[in-house]
Amino acid sequence: MLIALLGDVMLGRLVNERLRRVGAEYPWGDTASLLRRADLTVANLECVLAAGGEPEAGKVFHFRSDPKNVASLRSAGIGMVSLANNHVLDYGASAFREMLPVLDSAGILHAGAGLNRDGARLPAVRRVSGTAVGLVAFTDNQPDWEADRGPGVFYVPVVESDRRVAELLALVRRTKARVQLLIVSAHWGPNWGTGAPSEHRELGRALIEAGADVVYGHSPHIVRGVELFRNRPIIYGAGDFVDDYAVDPLERNDQSFIFMLDTDGGTPRSLRLHPTLITDFQARLAGGSSRQIAERMQRLSRHLGTASSWDAAGGFLEIPLAAAG
Repeated sequence: MLIALLGDVMLGRLVNERLRRVGAEYPWGDTASLLRRADLTVANLECVLAAGGEPEAGKVFHFRSDPKNVASLRSAGIGMVSLANNHVLDYGASAFREMLPVLDSAGILHAGAGLNRDGARLPAVRRVSGTAVGLVAFTDNQPDWEADRGPGVFYVPVVESDRRVAELLALVRRTKARVQLLIVSAHWGPNWGTGAPSEHRELGRALIEAGADVVYGHSPHIVRGVELFRNRPIIYGAGDFVDDYAVDPLERNDQSFIFMLDTDGGTPRSLRLHPTLITDFQARLAGGSSRQIAERMQRLSRHLGTASSWDAAGGFLEIPLAAAG
């Protein structure tokens, strides 16, 4: 089974304007052919799909995309999304409530935000090629959006002593008892900085110990390294997959990967990283820049003790998992 993990997918602002003039498949460019190989694609949806709502007061950036653009997610084969992030309530509770049936009617499962506390913590479970795959999603961003009696996100401060960390780990254990393969989506940390924070490393390992088969981190606009723990990958930052952001010439927030997880049922076997670039509000395979982008990830992952190899013929960076120590 192949599972494609994508970083932040932001279909608002200028991407939304472009989608009013082009086909639904536009944001995926030539990555679509690769995404079609996956049995399941998972993304962090960094916007709200709604026509209504008012911009949240006090926020600088607000991301909203027309509800019809759920067809764009479907065109990429996206079957699960994390909603635990700092943009899902950009246009308030009414827009959030508008989005949920849009996703549901398209058959796109979601986790990490809900109409109340229980809904925000509810895992998504989908059977893929005979394997039950679960998604648990949380964020340490936007504490004022923590779900309680009304809509909000599953907010977990990445501090070991906080009770919500214990609750997250307990949820992971319960969910793993129901599924064969468990993905934990973590929208954590600030926008910039390539190093994996020590508190993320501690929590990432604790999530693996609790039953996560892959920890899939995002929120930083740039990629961070991959660490292996108990033969399971911890992706500390998947970067931006598609958006309309200005590109920092040093940090290179236009560079990312399709993280393709190859599994034998519920057992991860390898992680292949296919380099991508955002160009003209579209994700594209990096082509001639691929090796350079991959070398950066190799360095970041090497600092975390992770070995990888470049497959020139396939155009991807491979991290074997079964042989990891």
